[in-house]
Amino acid sequence: MRDNTTDLSEVVKGLGLKEKHHAERVVQRPARKSPEKTGRTQTKEKSNPQPARKKPENMKIIPIGGLDEIGKNMTVLEYQNQILIVDCGMTFPEDDMFGVDVVIPDLSYVIENQKRVKGLIITHGHEDHIGAVPFLLEKANIPVYGSRLALGLIQHKLDERGLNGDLRTINAGDKFKVGKFTIEAIRTTHSIADSLCFCIETPAARIFHTGDFKIDYTPIDGDPIDFAQLAEIGSRGVDLLMCDSTNVLRPGHTPSEQVVGKTLDGIFANAKHRIIIATFSSNVHRVQKIIDLARKYGRQFSVSGRSMENVVSLAKDLGYLKFPDTQFVEISKTKTVPDDKLVIITTGSQGEPMSALTRMADGIHKDVKLKKNDMVILSSTPVPGNEKTVTRVVNKLFEKDIQVIYNDIADIHVSGHACQEDLKLMHSLIKPKFFMPVHGEHRHLMRHKDLALELGMKPDNIFILKNGDQLTLDKKKAIEFQNVVPAEDVLVDGLGTEDVGGIVLKDRKTLSESGILIVSAAIDRAALELVAGPEIVTRGFVYVKENADLIDEAKTVCEDAIMDCLGSGNSDWNYLKNSTRDALRKYIFEKTHRSPVILPMFLDI
Repeated sequence: MRDNTTDLSEVVKGLGLKEKHHAERVVQRPARKSPEKTGRTQTKEKSNPQPARKKPENMKIIPIGGLDEIGKNMTVLEYQNQILIVDCGMTFPEDDMFGVDVVIPDLSYVIENQKRVKGLIITHGHEDHIGAVPFLLEKANIPVYGSRLALGLIQHKLDERGLNGDLRTINAGDKFKVGKFTIEAIRTTHSIADSLCFCIETPAARIFHTGDFKIDYTPIDGDPIDFAQLAEIGSRGVDLLMCDSTNVLRPGHTPSEQVVGKTLDGIFANAKHRIIIATFSSNVHRVQKIIDLARKYGRQFSVSGRSMENVVSLAKDLGYLKFPDTQFVEISKTKTVPDDKLVIITTGSQGEPMSALTRMADGIHKDVKLKKNDMVILSSTPVPGNEKTVTRVVNKLFEKDIQVIYNDIADIHVSGHACQEDLKLMHSLIKPKFFMPVHGEHRHLMRHKDLALELGMKPDNIFILKNGDQLTLDKKKAIEFQNVVPAEDVLVDGLGTEDVGGIVLKDRKTLSESGILIVSAAIDRAALELVAGPEIVTRGFVYVKENADLIDEAKTVCEDAIMDCLGSGNSDWNYLKNSTRDALRKYIFEKTHRSPVILPMFLDI
């Protein structure tokens, strides 16, 4: 049988790509046609030359973050030497990232190519989608397009860092151009107001990016997802769907936010004392529901926690939260309000160590001291990895003999992400030719692939990429390349983004486990004499007063090592330090089976 597929190198050349150095997979290869015999002479063909074949156009999709993880979402789209970015988020550090504040995507590719970047579009205002924007705008002047709430949250971050930004407001239903990209913003529903999904179009391909979404037919704000527009876009033909995978492991439908409202209504109706409720500060609709219930049952409300205070203030200014000024009371003045007339909305639903609720549980909150009859509601479910910290806070609350209500015993939280049946509806409306699951750990991406297969999509039309890979796409085919762009985690400690790496983290891990020994001595290198010391200072290693013999012997080991070096006539500074460090490390391990950080500090006299 004749082979009707083109050679791989021809396809790659047709897309204008370099074949070497990349792993690749080609789907829907065009059939190669044999030239027809026309009977024309060579002279005739020369007198009527065929027009030059136009180089095929394509789009490149490069995820910088958000794959094999839930967080730091960022995707680069390229067309005709222009770049469009979708989201620029952060994530929180792992337990072994000691001292690290946040983790952001590797922005180096975008910064190096900033002259080609035409804009950044934002799906919604959650930290995992906007948290790294200030770090990007600090080094590159890029227009940012987003909804009023998302841009308001970004502006607050910029103000904190003393930065300016070119922020451009867009609304659901808007159709606008960013460079050569035509973008349509469509209303969607999520656990934050003003969430958008995007249809991004160029002559080469049409892409649909869902952002984070759920199917909520009865949202709090009364504006459900725009199904008619989604169906209309699907009817046009979508070349690639990039879809949220967070809840793909959960069967059925994601419950409506109205479920939480009904549960909270019942709790408020029966509460006789002070109510303290912890939830995500960004969930403006839930905060509004809590405020409405407080007003319904004759209660004033207050807010505690920096992020909650910021979001409530911003949302009130922008009109997303509505309440009379007389209903709000400053947290420092809540002692003047009777307990049965007060609701405190606070941060800390994830058990964060320095959050307002954790400080309340530890008894160190400046303005709120928990009482025996208080009711504490955790209106959330633990984010994967936060289970231990949440359990710790819950146990501390129970120890104070406080009534605690959390998701295990009441429907006081619903997810903002689509479950399996909702995802099937999205696929059915968009009807994509190719599919790339996003926003999930690897298990989520693989399960989303299986779900697409269940819906009848061809296996070769589904692409599971990793951060830094590239999908090159046109209306007929897609090619996957691996490790095209740097996409390692960038660790942020304070204001630094380039001074914390693997070696620093390893030292911090050692310090946290075994402590540090500092050896000091004064040496006359010219005379090859030990003038003073050595002395040893320890932190986090042993309690010195109870281990005086160990420390004295360690001093002797260091002295012997220094004298051996000087006795041999070698006064090289590095040689002295390394010899002392090695001798002390060997002695300490023999005596304690520990390996602390050893830091020699010698003074040349």
